[in-house]
Amino acid sequence: MLNSRDKIWHIKDDPPSALWLAGKVGISKILASLLMNRNVTSADSAKSFLSPRLGALSDPFLIKDMDRAVELITDFILKKKSITVYGDYDADGLTATSLLFDFFSRLEIPISFYIPHRLEEGYSLNEKAIRKIAGGSTGIIITVDCGISSQSEIALAQELGMEVIVTDHHQLPASFVPICPTINPLRPDSSFPFKELSGVGLAFYLTIAIRSNLREIGFFQNKSEPDLRSYLDLVAIGTVADIVPLIEENRILVKSGLNVLKETRRPGIKELLRVSGIKNNQVITTYDIAFKLAPRLNAIGRLGPATKAVHLLTTDDEVEASAIATQMDSLNAQRQEIQNGIFSECRERIDKIKDLERRRTIVLFNPQWHRGVVGIVASKIVEEYYRPTLILNVERGLLKGSGRSIDGFNLYKALSDLSDLLKQFGGHDHAAGVTLESKDIEEFCDRFEELASKRIDTKDMTPKIEVDTKLGLEYITPQILKEIEILPPFGYKNPEPIFWAGPLKVVSSKVVGKDHLKLKIKENGITFDCIAFGKGAFHSLEGKSVDILFQIETNTWQGIESIQLVIVDLRIN
Repeated sequence: MLNSRDKIWHIKDDPPSALWLAGKVGISKILASLLMNRNVTSADSAKSFLSPRLGALSDPFLIKDMDRAVELITDFILKKKSITVYGDYDADGLTATSLLFDFFSRLEIPISFYIPHRLEEGYSLNEKAIRKIAGGSTGIIITVDCGISSQSEIALAQELGMEVIVTDHHQLPASFVPICPTINPLRPDSSFPFKELSGVGLAFYLTIAIRSNLREIGFFQNKSEPDLRSYLDLVAIGTVADIVPLIEENRILVKSGLNVLKETRRPGIKELLRVSGIKNNQVITTYDIAFKLAPRLNAIGRLGPATKAVHLLTTDDEVEASAIATQMDSLNAQRQEIQNGIFSECRERIDKIKDLERRRTIVLFNPQWHRGVVGIVASKIVEEYYRPTLILNVERGLLKGSGRSIDGFNLYKALSDLSDLLKQFGGHDHAAGVTLESKDIEEFCDRFEELASKRIDTKDMTPKIEVDTKLGLEYITPQILKEIEILPPFGYKNPEPIFWAGPLKVVSSKVVGKDHLKLKIKENGITFDCIAFGKGAFHSLEGKSVDILFQIETNTWQGIESIQLVIVDLRIN
């Protein structure tokens, strides 16, 4: 098991151009360094980063096939023909489905949605679902957050007389050939400048393009236009939940979306905030979405049908919203219990692996494990053992599950290289789903380990903490804190800044709350209070010398605000 001493502190050099950027933009050298560490290197990009505006979003028609999709959808709108949105059971897919369902509802056209059952149907389009949808009045299926690898299912829908439009942000399969309008920024023939939208972000761009086209043809002369800004609460939730980079387009969407989320008009989101313990009118952060809202949205699909989540996000009925949100909260607690049981069993099995230190990968399977939570368990195992991990269950002779990876090892590419052994797979660099036959598991494990051994150096098997810069206590001022507070929303590719200071003298040390370490540290006559969550085992450090990695925050106690350092890691000198 890893501990603080196992982590590498990767302290970045101060960018040589930071002083130049600071002068150009009118900011401190420290803030300029933080921006450059996040690949914001020009004066224009820095200004855009620091002041993200919805007006700076790129033209949706730059995405390949957007024009074809909008033309087809517009025809259905004008003729009031029925549309089905085909979504996914995770927070990104659920918010994307809800967004389009609400948007088309407000245009007063026949609209329905379909969310596949995670455990019974699996991810993306499937034949049974296509035939069921075809049995109704639907003339067109619009996928969100799925469909890029569903060629045979798309062909079936077309044979059954339905049109299909795919909106998906996942990696294109090697054999990709568009057989219907396919909106994906990753297409090599797409000129859209940003490639890493979430599924709900892509759905939002589709609504921008549709509304623009409807404006041009005078559709809104006698009716009100849908307010697209009101959908940004859904966009923020789905984008943060899907762990896409919070830069460029995503930064604009989430920054604006957090403001909309705070004042959301949706009863379902209000109730979701309530059961998550987020009070009315408090500042909502990406942390709140990632660790409070998204897990509850995901829980309903992990343990059963996710349809109710769309009802929650689209209903105007406060009573219905309260009931569904309460159920979600209960299911989330149940999910945590199941997850913790599987994780404990996995740890026991991993700790019995004799050559664990030498191995690069972990693959575990058990027919009793709940497939709805194996992805979260894989994430926890990667966090603790820092190896690419696959956790699978067994269903009717097939192994199905999820994988998570470490920095520097592209899991999707690895599975692509092993595709001859797989029935199905898909995902991203760091996360993927996989299906294979039980008879192939031994060969798969051997080849997966062999492949990882070639691509993962031993030094890559120790997690790194990326440190922005050294920052002496004398430079920690209210002004620096104010500048840091411009940087959110924090997330993937825009992490909260981490600083290094030391050696520091520990003036006082005590354990507070549930195993948290509270320190007062001193350097050159300057002192600060620090909190180190979950590090009570380091007590007592009084009188000792330490180096710390820390973040800076405002602490409010009895109405008085002060600067507090949140210790990320520490080393005793």
